[in-house]
Amino acid sequence: MNYLNDEIVYGKNPVLELLKSGKPVNKVLILSEGPNGRNQEIIALLHEKSIPYQFVDRQTLDRITDRERHQGMLAYIAAREYSSIDDILALAEERQEDPFILMLDEIEDPHNLGALLRTVDAVGAHGVIIPKRRSVTLTGTVAKTSAGAVEYVRVARVSNLVQALQELKKRGCWVSGAEAGGRGAFEADLTGARVIVIGSEGKGISRLLREKCDEIVSLPMKGQVTSLNASVAGSVMLYEVLRQRISSTNQKV
Repeated sequence: MNYLNDEIVYGKNPVLELLKSGKPVNKVLILSEGPNGRNQEIIALLHEKSIPYQFVDRQTLDRITDRERHQGMLAYIAAREYSSIDDILALAEERQEDPFILMLDEIEDPHNLGALLRTVDAVGAHGVIIPKRRSVTLTGTVAKTSAGAVEYVRVARVSNLVQALQELKKRGCWVSGAEAGGRGAFEADLTGARVIVIGSEGKGISRLLREKCDEIVSLPMKGQVTSLNASVAGSVMLYEVLRQRISSTNQKV
């Protein structure tokens, strides 16, 4: 198989072999010019496995592969297999705990995702939900930054965050979006079945997703800087949820 590095496979047959193997794949890039009809088997497999793909120009593929013979196709390998929302909820049920889930709205920095996976594992949350598009995936950099947590945290990748949130609300979860202008996070009740939503590094939580949150909560900011890094804000929020859970059940850490 043609490996450019630990994360990229190129060439039509190697990509097809990768897809048939069942190994986790983040995304496939396909040359937009030429006889795309020849790629129907691969495109059908991508639809069947719900793997995102994108048509790109030859220059893009040449640049990524350093002009190796990519045959108009390459695939990004995922650091581990993705889970589903049902998998995350099943873990909560298995532990006999209220669901505790982190949802990330278009986080793009792999270091932020890796750091948050590490915190999710530390606080005992049941999983993370990310979108399939416009979001960092489970890359090697994410795995390295997570310090091994990627192997233990269930990460679900969904087509539509709003629909996923609606499904979680139907299944008993209360949704708290972390953003400026809301109720103080340390005064809010964050116990019970809970989804914490963290927005992207630049834009925050998207409007449609924000409207589906049951509440907006904010961290106190006493200094001159008015915002925190996404992984820092998310980590503080996750630990506040853990603190309240411990307090409400009189558990010891």
